[in-house]
Amino acid sequence: MITVNRQFTDMFARFALPVPVLFYLLVVILPVRFMAGPLQMTSVRLYMALLLVPLLISLFRHRPNATDLLLLLFVPWAGIAMWVNTPGQAIEHAGVMMLEMFCGYMLARRYITNAAQFVALIKAVLLLVLLCFPLAIYETLTGAPIAINAIRAIPGISSVEVADIEKRLGFERVQGLFAHPIHFGLFCASAVALGFVGLSKAMSPMVRWTATALAVATAFLALSSGAILSVMIQLFLILWAALFAAHKQRWWWLMAAIAAAYIFIDFVSNRGPFQVFLSYATYSAHNAYWRTLIFEWGMVNVWANPVFGLGLEDWVRPHFMYSGSMDNFWLAQAVRYGLPGFAILASAWCLAVYRVAASQAPQHLKMAWLYCMIGLTFTLCTVHVWTAIFSYCFFLLGAGQWMAAGRGARSKPAQLGFSRGLQPRFQRPAFA
Repeated sequence: MITVNRQFTDMFARFALPVPVLFYLLVVILPVRFMAGPLQMTSVRLYMALLLVPLLISLFRHRPNATDLLLLLFVPWAGIAMWVNTPGQAIEHAGVMMLEMFCGYMLARRYITNAAQFVALIKAVLLLVLLCFPLAIYETLTGAPIAINAIRAIPGISSVEVADIEKRLGFERVQGLFAHPIHFGLFCASAVALGFVGLSKAMSPMVRWTATALAVATAFLALSSGAILSVMIQLFLILWAALFAAHKQRWWWLMAAIAAAYIFIDFVSNRGPFQVFLSYATYSAHNAYWRTLIFEWGMVNVWANPVFGLGLEDWVRPHFMYSGSMDNFWLAQAVRYGLPGFAILASAWCLAVYRVAASQAPQHLKMAWLYCMIGLTFTLCTVHVWTAIFSYCFFLLGAGQWMAAGRGARSKPAQLGFSRGLQPRFQRPAFA
């Protein structure tokens, strides 16, 4: 028992985590808001504004990859889509995209550059999730988010609104430190595969299993189908890899099984495969039906405005769909910025994932990141994200890009992640 306790206290003792990344994680989980003239600022936006110029200089001083350029291209396209539809908000919206999305991604690209820093990042995220666990227990029993209420009590600043959401399973949904329980659940879910697989060589099995179990429990307290979906996908991928560890083609088998299931469902069901997926990725039949309606009417809006989308204009839907919330991040991008905007963002995301899958990075770190990102990708089909968690999603995307760095790149090792002995060459993805 003494050994286990010592490992718990020592597991975070030696950090290789760069200070800018540590501060970023702190501003992500501290939901501070204030007004700067007519602009609403958050802790994330303020911090990213301070780092904007250094990050842009770092990008153009070294050879950017295709994902970097696509994400950078998305910012002006978002501004153009806003200008066409809601010109009064175009500049502010493009600025928010630059600070939250692109700078979040570039911060990870700039400072997570090798295996030691990536492991330190995993430890930091896991530690933050574990620290949230007692607060989450209190909130699920009382409905009172301690940290948010404490920040709101400080004169001169504000915080996110306390979410007024009905109970699930007889418990309050935990909002924690974020704008919505969904966001809290996603943040906690991101630590599951990263901690269990990514730290497999950094801590004992007992500590790793215990910490991962607590991360799963904390994510569950959000009582969000999106967060639980992310956790279940990650655990399934971990289990699949363990059961078929002796078979090199196991991931191709899984993809073949998914393709066969898609074709089978499309053939025998009166609903599309994606609608069937939504029905099993929600808490209730009502939620499944509502998300199906969102997808159907969202696509109506996409095809009606395929180039520049709707911007921030309200989307067309039946009168009984009283809420304008669109619980599908990827669909929301197509509705808001048109098909070109969706194509740019989705291409950047998929290319980043493919490049890591195709690398020869340390296997446990590569698979930990891939499991996390696959779970997040599917979850974003059922939820929408904004502000801090939106930035965090793209920070995670950037945090794995050091693994995709090839030998032929011209950047310096200290800048974009070409540490000696960890120079993955590009090849076909092995997924294992």
